[in-house]
Amino acid sequence: MAQTMTLKEEESKLKSQFERIDDIAFYNQKKVLEAFKNNRVTTQYFSGTTGYGYDDIGRDNLARIYAEIFGGEKAIVSPILTCGTHAITTVLFGLLRKDDLMLSISGIPYDTIQSSLFGKDNSSLEDYGVKYKQIDLKEDGSFDSEAIFKAVKKLKPKMVYVQRSKGYSSRKAISPYDMKPIFEEVKRLSKDTFIVVDNCYGEFVDRVEPTNVGADVIVGSLIKNAGGGFAPTGGYIVGSEKALDLIATRYTNPSLKLELGSYEMGYRMFYQGIFMAPHTVAQSLKGSLLVGQIMEDKGYMVIPDNKTIPQDIVKSVVFNNEEDLVKFVQTVQTVSPVDGHVLPMPWDMPGYKDKVIMAAGTFVGGSSIELSCDGPIRPPYIAYIQGGLTYEHVKMFAEKLIDLY
Repeated sequence: MAQTMTLKEEESKLKSQFERIDDIAFYNQKKVLEAFKNNRVTTQYFSGTTGYGYDDIGRDNLARIYAEIFGGEKAIVSPILTCGTHAITTVLFGLLRKDDLMLSISGIPYDTIQSSLFGKDNSSLEDYGVKYKQIDLKEDGSFDSEAIFKAVKKLKPKMVYVQRSKGYSSRKAISPYDMKPIFEEVKRLSKDTFIVVDNCYGEFVDRVEPTNVGADVIVGSLIKNAGGGFAPTGGYIVGSEKALDLIATRYTNPSLKLELGSYEMGYRMFYQGIFMAPHTVAQSLKGSLLVGQIMEDKGYMVIPDNKTIPQDIVKSVVFNNEEDLVKFVQTVQTVSPVDGHVLPMPWDMPGYKDKVIMAAGTFVGGSSIELSCDGPIRPPYIAYIQGGLTYEHVKMFAEKLIDLY
């Protein structure tokens, strides 16, 4: 199979899916442009501030743009949020109090979030008396609606939490359209429950976001989809005014909230990043499908399979052995524009229980909207590949992939 396979043949199988991706990108680009125009963006908003950052118009207008794009009433968009995990943790500690219940309805959250939830004497939610329960997804990756509604009705949780992307699991990402009926019923059963969605890797993949279907808060990283490959750091939080006012007290201080926070470098890269994001996400999705098509045709399991409409930018490839996983990740590094000459090896990465191998020859450190790949060294040895600022860049990796296995 590998000898007769060609890149053109693999691409030709994806024509209709590529057209769908282009349609979504065009829709989302219109939405983003409208938000820029409605908020009267000019170059004065690109300038930075120092010190406290009172009346930082660039920061505040960027937040208004995010709120409009993602369908929220208010937003925090800031380089002070160091990563997605930091942004999510800020939300959790902003909304939850002693004896409150957090109910995760998409199974156990991502590895790095777990230390925010569990443990003694580590300033976790558990340490502060917050309770946690989870309901796993069904085997087919869908919500266990019966169990969710029963738990919400009985327990009245302060928060229902959903992780949109798969993390280091073997499930599919979750569509906002599948979230909608769940969120509607949760609110009917417990109107004061906050619905929070970790939206990492999912922004601009479809026409709607979780906030458009009932989520009170969505959270993400600016070095993933929303930053468009331009934002050098940061995270965002978008949602209802009620939720954001509470989160703001944790983000800074109960009396300061969103009134301060400077960034001397300025905000041009953040504005340019969110403007470019719909196109960049489309490039990444096309690359993901091409890689998935090649690996599927070589007999490997890919998640989601290539006939399924993607709900995030991550494609998982199941190898069932360490050697092939490592080889795949190392090959990604060989086509990297930065550190393309180095050989990544598994290592003890902070926040993870198992060794992780990571290819990340990126302009922005740790960026996963740029072509990158990683995987924990544990069965079933899955590689998680994502990103690609340009489809052509991912295509270069795909070209090598044809002869790799």
